[in-house]
Amino acid sequence: MSKTVFTEISPSEFFYRNRDLAGFSNPSRALYSTVRELVENSLDSCELYTILPEVYVRITAARGSEDKPDPKHYEIVVMDNGSGIEGEQVPKAFGRIFYGSKYRLRQARGMFGMGGTMSILYGQITTNKPVEISSSVDGVKFEKFLMMIDIEKNTPIILERQKSEANGWRGTRVRLTLEGDYFRSSTKIFDYFKNTALVTPYANITFIDPLGKLVHYTRGTNVMPDPPKETLPHPHGIDVEAAKRMIRLWKGGPISKFMVQSFHRVGDKIALDFLKYSGIPPETDPKSLSNEDLVKFTEALHDYEGFLPPDGKCLSPMGEEIFSAGIVKELSPEFFTVTAREPAAYSGFPFIVEVGLAYGGKINQQGIKLLRFANRIPLLYDEGSDVSWKVLSDEIDLKRYRVDQDTPLILMTHICSTKVPFKTVGKEYIADRPEVEKELRNGIREVFRKLQIYLSRVGSMEKQRKKMNIYSKYMPLIARFSTSLIGAKKYPPYNKLIGLDMFQDDGEEDVEDS
Repeated sequence: MSKTVFTEISPSEFFYRNRDLAGFSNPSRALYSTVRELVENSLDSCELYTILPEVYVRITAARGSEDKPDPKHYEIVVMDNGSGIEGEQVPKAFGRIFYGSKYRLRQARGMFGMGGTMSILYGQITTNKPVEISSSVDGVKFEKFLMMIDIEKNTPIILERQKSEANGWRGTRVRLTLEGDYFRSSTKIFDYFKNTALVTPYANITFIDPLGKLVHYTRGTNVMPDPPKETLPHPHGIDVEAAKRMIRLWKGGPISKFMVQSFHRVGDKIALDFLKYSGIPPETDPKSLSNEDLVKFTEALHDYEGFLPPDGKCLSPMGEEIFSAGIVKELSPEFFTVTAREPAAYSGFPFIVEVGLAYGGKINQQGIKLLRFANRIPLLYDEGSDVSWKVLSDEIDLKRYRVDQDTPLILMTHICSTKVPFKTVGKEYIADRPEVEKELRNGIREVFRKLQIYLSRVGSMEKQRKKMNIYSKYMPLIARFSTSLIGAKKYPPYNKLIGLDMFQDDGEEDVEDS
């Protein structure tokens, strides 16, 4: 009987074998995912430092592939004016899976530190061409790297490194080649840019497609959301392993101090009340807790109801002003409304739900269209699996709000959180967490109620207009008949009754002159 052979693979090797999990399942999806991941990195690098984003994206057929049918090799260039990346960090940031600035308890588009690297990895395994990355943090000097990824070791391979004058440019520029299918992905890519412009109206975005079509989304406001702040973990979101790590990093002191300095919204009084509840003396050294004590400590963290809920100060929602600016700029509706729910939490992670609704105007499609966003990322795939679609289709009675299947309406849902509950690393749809579902349901109902009020008012005005049309049609005939009946020489001033200006001298025109 032969022995079972055990081996180990690196993260790069894992995603090389299972790239479907990250949204790189085929040339069409891979082209879209690459654009999205690189643009997200650009926007994050700008927003974190309140830099008004300037993002440039170009897709061209690679040399030698111009006349070939899809799928074929495409070159993608993405450039921004963000904070840039220090030269020593560039190879690691783009050449290692699960290495990046996303592993902090702070709201960001990226969550796994792998999107940009996956794009490079996919390009490498389909074209075997290196990626070119340039970055400057000060506008004086920039560094350019030509590199590939050692998939087995999950490390960068630097082929070339140069330093040059930046001449005032600061930011990051990525150029890579990959196999893509633009014919099948073009609709999604244009939708992505349009939806991104809707939730980041403070950005200038330029896109040039392989056919030479240039689309520019002009900045509609200079107002930017406040940058997200790093926060401490909430006690309800802690498990045994997390508690062990936090205690291992603790520099010393009693557990009462550990509670105050290590957890979100835990003060001295709450810490002492919790320790009394859990049966742990306040002067206990956290490092002295046994494994059994740690399990009891963690269970008490989950069960204790005296902790304050997480607040939304660590989050960076769009806000009504920015959300409204994006809706007006991109949709030009007849009516729109935006609502932002109060901060809530699931499993100790704070989140805020924002809902927007646009009706009529230049919205010329028939029926309701749902646009989903998470941390300002447009979610374009797997709509039927998303919690927003579940709430809209199963829990909202549209007839109650005077909305039917032909109503030209766009509903937008945005969830921002330090940890959005995505179901996959591809970040395309959100799990139906009860807390998130509740906030979405209430937010959607609120914007539909506002639409109902507007439609009722418009309906009343339409009825009044129809009445006035009838009056304006028959009132002159009645006036003439009445005047003739009594033998008067002037018509009565009936135009004042119906708001018309059909006659001179306030409607008292001589009969003979009419």
